[in-house]
Amino acid sequence: QVQLVESGGGLVQAGGSLRLSCAASGRPFSSYAMGWFRQAPGKEREFVAAISRSGSSTYYRDSVKGRFTISRDNAKNTVYLQMNSLKPEDTAVYYCASRYSSLTSPLRTAQYEYDYWGQGTQVTVSS
Repeated sequence: QVQLVESGGGLVQAGGSLRLSCAASGRPFSSYAMGWFRQAPGKEREFVAAISRSGSSTYYRDSVKGRFTISRDNAKNTVYLQMNSLKPEDTAVYYCASRYSSLTSPLRTAQYEYDYWGQGTQVTVSS
């Protein structure tokens, strides 16, 4: 069992920045690839970014490339999402998720491939 707790959400003006954190507990954090997803009102939850067990590989949805950065600190059992140049369309509840994976597993973008989820943190970007 893995417990995930997100933090760092809030209200920010367009063009601003936020850093989300996701603290993990339970099984060894370094055994899990991590992902961030988001769900805007009235829309389905969508993939945002993923990072490998070691942090050496990352992957982003096209609309956030160059603006968002996913990173992790395995010593602190925490994954981060640095969000810069925020836009109103980034408004959503952001969730982190973990996926038990081997060292050579490719990064995944589908929700069903992730095993554990946090409760989410609200990000609101005003225009």
